Amino acid sequence: MVWMEIYRVTVFVPKEHIEKLKQAVCSVEPLKIGNYEQVIWSTYHVEEQFTPTSGAKTTVGNINESMIVDAVRMEFCIPRDRALLENIIENAIFVAHPWEVPGIVVDESLIPFKNV
Repeated sequence: MVWMEIYRVTVFVPKEHIEKLKQAVCSVEPLKIGNYEQVIWSTYHVEEQFTPTSGAKTTVGNINESMIVDAVRMEFCIPRDRALLENIIENAIFVAHPWEVPGIVVDESLIPFKNV
């Protein structure tokens, strides 16, 4: 077995913005794993909850009012390259995501490949 060191990137996005976000990320990085490109996992019917506070430039809702928004959990993997990660976040996610502070989580992980 061969192990590939990766970053697993998880982004929570309102469901009406998922396709725009996918296209933006894939325009910066092909998201290739083995012989496959545009490898993305999406989980629908997720909720984002937040309360905008003073100074927030909120896209939805009002200051000091709790919000629950239908969202999608989008995940993808890239080689563990910090410059590539920062490029995707700055030039794809921050550009295509509607929130002032997108919900982004980055984990260091491994992908196993069969020996062939």
